[in-house]
Amino acid sequence: QVQLVESGGGLVQPGGSLRLSCAASGSSFSIKTIETMAWYRQAPGKQRELVAAISSGGATNYATSVKGRFTISRDGAKGTLYLQMNSLKPEDTATYYCNTKALITGVQSWGQGTLVTVSE
Repeated sequence: QVQLVESGGGLVQPGGSLRLSCAASGSSFSIKTIETMAWYRQAPGKQRELVAAISSGGATNYATSVKGRFTISRDGAKGTLYLQMNSLKPEDTATYYCNTKALITGVQSWGQGTLVTVSE
């Protein structure tokens, strides 16, 4: 199992940009065998939802609400995940969580989250 630490959250005005990062730590084997890395978010009073995911092969998928504005990327060797968020809207306000799924065991790991607030 890997440990995940997110960073990069903060307060930004509508229309602004932020870049989130997620650093994975653990054994070299556990990092190299991460199958999928993803960003989820949870707004106050709402369920956690998938924002974007990227497979070990680089295939991506995005929530409809963020398509064209957010870009997910990863550095597989380092086990680092990124989320470039542009044209941010107030409805993007949430705590963003990093998630990984192991290739062999299917075990998922979660970070503690980083808060993104989009407001004037």
